[in-house]
Amino acid sequence: MILRAKNIWVAGGDPRQAALAALLADDGHSVHTFALERGEGMRCEPSMAGADRADCLVLPLPAAGPGGLLNAPLAAAEHGLAEVLDALRPGQLVCAGMAGEELVEMARNRGLVLRDYFAREELAVMNAVPTAEGAIQIAMEELPITLHDARVLVIGFGRLGRALGPRLRGLGARVRVAARRYEQRAAAESMGLDSEGMDRLSDWLCSYDLVYNTVPSTVLGVEELAALKERALVIDLASRPGGVDMDAASTLGVRVVWALSLPGKAAPVTSGRYIKDTVYHIMEESDL
Repeated sequence: MILRAKNIWVAGGDPRQAALAALLADDGHSVHTFALERGEGMRCEPSMAGADRADCLVLPLPAAGPGGLLNAPLAAAEHGLAEVLDALRPGQLVCAGMAGEELVEMARNRGLVLRDYFAREELAVMNAVPTAEGAIQIAMEELPITLHDARVLVIGFGRLGRALGPRLRGLGARVRVAARRYEQRAAAESMGLDSEGMDRLSDWLCSYDLVYNTVPSTVLGVEELAALKERALVIDLASRPGGVDMDAASTLGVRVVWALSLPGKAAPVTSGRYIKDTVYHIMEESDL
């Protein structure tokens, strides 16, 4: 999907947003970037002057950094979210990823139309693909064995579990899914994966070489971590606060990789394209 030419600003972010800006320009839009100076090939505006004429401002994923700052790891200097939003006019469309309560309130006070693209189902579904590929890459780098014939447990079977499980099986891994809901376990079995409930997880963790967690609440505590076989690897793919008791893992000597923001690390250009498509959908729904 390509919209007719628009004036779009991209402010802050990581290589995903740098890729997004380039992709938008390739589609023929007038693109302005801010706080992306260290992005490859980026020519950034020195300020937000002129942003009030934009059809849409795209903020990063997540939009906010610590202390009310714009999340801008590629910027030459720090910028506050207020600095960015104050440059806009009431009624302007702002698309942001993981828009927290502070940003929601700031947008409301300025009369801005804020839409969270990370909350969109289409982005969540597509983001599962680079996350799954990145998760497999980590396992290949960290394990002393092949994934072929490895015993692998995937905890949780939402969008990410459904992307990850079949890919692991395609590499010859022996994959089992642990999920609370019967329909999730049925979905796993329909894909040729074994499944198990979550109520007695610690009783059978000892057989796995690799454990992936996709559940964003603590499912691997002291009891579960202590049950793992020696040299087992745990890769936590859950967003904050994660699903692993990291203090217990450190005490027990369990290897854990907490792999946050994998789409931006594993495939920033593809991830930027997914964000672009989602922003287009939001703009189309807003009659822009």
